[in-house]
Amino acid sequence: MARNVEKDALSGVETTGHEWDGLKELNNPLPKWWLWVFYVCIAWSLVYYVLYPSWPLGTTYTKGILGWSMRQEIADSVAAAKKSQEKYLTAIAAKSVDEVQKDKDLLAFAMAGGRSVFNENCAACHGAGGQGAKGFPSLADDVWLWGGTTADIYKTIKNGIRADDPDTRGTVGVGMTAFGKDGILNRDQIDQVAEYVLSLTKRDTDKAKAEKGKTVFEENCVACHGDQGQGSVAAGIDVGAPPLNTAAWMFGGDKATIVETVTNGRAGVMPTWAKRLDDTTIKQLAVYVHNLGGGK
Repeated sequence: MARNVEKDALSGVETTGHEWDGLKELNNPLPKWWLWVFYVCIAWSLVYYVLYPSWPLGTTYTKGILGWSMRQEIADSVAAAKKSQEKYLTAIAAKSVDEVQKDKDLLAFAMAGGRSVFNENCAACHGAGGQGAKGFPSLADDVWLWGGTTADIYKTIKNGIRADDPDTRGTVGVGMTAFGKDGILNRDQIDQVAEYVLSLTKRDTDKAKAEKGKTVFEENCVACHGDQGQGSVAAGIDVGAPPLNTAAWMFGGDKATIVETVTNGRAGVMPTWAKRLDDTTIKQLAVYVHNLGGGK
C-alpha cells in the first residue's frame, strides 16, 4: 500500500505519511555520525560481553576471558594496603606504648590508626573529640581517674573498668559507696558534706554546714578522694576516685547532683577491649587518646 508522502510546505522535508489531528510527521533521518556512533557502541558491547563479567546465570555469571572482577580488585587493593602497613604494625607489636610514643614514624602511624579505631568504637560515649559526656569522662583534659600516662591508658583500654576481665581496674560491681541508700550517713550529714565538697572549688557555701561537712568528709571520703579532695590518682590510691577540687565533673557539680551521688553512689563500667581489638590496635588507640590533649 503506497504511503501518502508529500513535502511539508514550511520545511520542504518529506512527510512519513503519518498524521494526527492535522499534525504531519516529517521524515528527518538520523545524522550519519550518530548512526556510526550507535553501531560502534553495539560492536563494543559485544566485545565487552566477551572480555568482562556481564551476563547473570542463576547463581553465577559469565566470567569473561580476561577473568577480571571488581571484588578481586578490591581484595588486591586491601592486601596491598596491609602489606604497606606491615612493617609499622610489626614494630608497634614489638614495642611498648611508651616506645611507640617516642618514635616519630610509629607515632604518626599510631595516631592515624588510633583515630580511626576511636571514631568507630569510643566516640559514641566519649565524644568525637574525646570531650566526654554526662557519665563518661573527658579524655581531652588533665583529669584521669586511673592515670593518664600512655601505659595507664593502655591498661584501662585493654582490661576495662569493673569489667569482665581478670585484670580489670577496680572491682566488678563495686563502685562508690551509696552512703545514703546504705544508711551510713543521714540526710543532714549528706547535705553538710555536699556543702564541703562545693567549698573545695571555692564556691559560695553555707560555711557552718561546710565546716561540719569537713568532719564527715574526713571520716568517710578521704580514703578514696584524698585529704584535699585531689582524687585517688593524685593521692597515690588506685581506686578510680575523681578529684573533687576541680571544675571537671563527670555527672555534674551542682549541689543537687552531689547530694544524689553521695546518697546513691556511682559505679561506672568500661568494657574490656582486649576481647574485641588486638594488642597492636589497642596500643595505637592508647597513643591516640594520650595525645588528645590531657595525657600525662
